[in-house]
Amino acid sequence: MAVQKGRDLLLKCDTDGTGSFITVAGLRARRIAFNAASVDVTDAESAGQWRELLAGAGTRAAAISGSGIFRDGASDAAVRAIFFDGLIRDWRIVLPDFGVVEGPFQITGLDYAGEHNGEMTYEIALESAGALSFTET
Repeated sequence: MAVQKGRDLLLKCDTDGTGSFITVAGLRARRIAFNAASVDVTDAESAGQWRELLAGAGTRAAAISGSGIFRDGASDAAVRAIFFDGLIRDWRIVLPDFGVVEGPFQITGLDYAGEHNGEMTYEIALESAGALSFTET
């Protein structure tokens, strides 16, 4: 995989639950992390007392975070409504030359900040809330 521009990673949301995704505009920094918890099945008869893990068990999770500016009131209002209503919506994360991750996420953090002589900025954090799909590009 060649070097990629960070700005090419897109975060999109199905804001109204109809399957129509909009790009959450103005993200200057984005991050996605995948995690999997292991299930230890080591017992007294494990070879050499080495830890043994159960394949395919445990829980998997994804976390997404981003920061930047809202370029329009519509995307700001949609994300804010999803957060305050405690909704779980489908989100699509486009990773160029890698793939697309899609599935339900809940907004777990929404922070706003601003300097007296600058623009208002925000930070958003999402946690997976169900099965995710991955489509290679």
